[in-house]
This record gives sequence, C-alpha cells and structure tokens, in this order.
Amino acid sequence: MDRYEIRISWSAEDGAFVADVPELPGCSAHGGTQEDALANAKAAMRLWLETAEEFGDPVPEPSGRGLTRTG
Repeated sequence: MDRYEIRISWSAEDGAFVADVPELPGCSAHGGTQEDALANAKAAMRLWLETAEEFGDPVPEPSGRGLTRTG
C-alpha cells in the first residue's frame, strides 16, 4: 500500500490539506495538517483496496513514486 503515490496540497477552498491518490480513482482525503491528511489518505487507501477486493474490481499496480507535497 505504501508504494502508491500520494499527493498532498493545500486547498484554500476547503481550508485544509488534501491528499490525493491518483492511481486509485476517487481516493482522496483531507486534514488540518499534512500529517493528518496523509494518515487519512492511508485509511482511505485501505478501504479502497478492501472494497475493490471484495467486489473483484481490478487494482492498479503502484508506480512506486511515493509521497509528493505541492504548493
């Protein structure tokens, strides 16, 4: 799970840091700090992967790019 890229950026519109997992469509989370956003993204990733497995949906191979922090 830690091999999936996670992009963290500040969203003025949301007033929070947003963590996006581009390799897992629709998988994102937010938090008041970058650390909270990262922890919430990891929880969302676990749920995304568990749900895909439960329904037999394909799971993309991770690119291995890791964590990216922007703006």
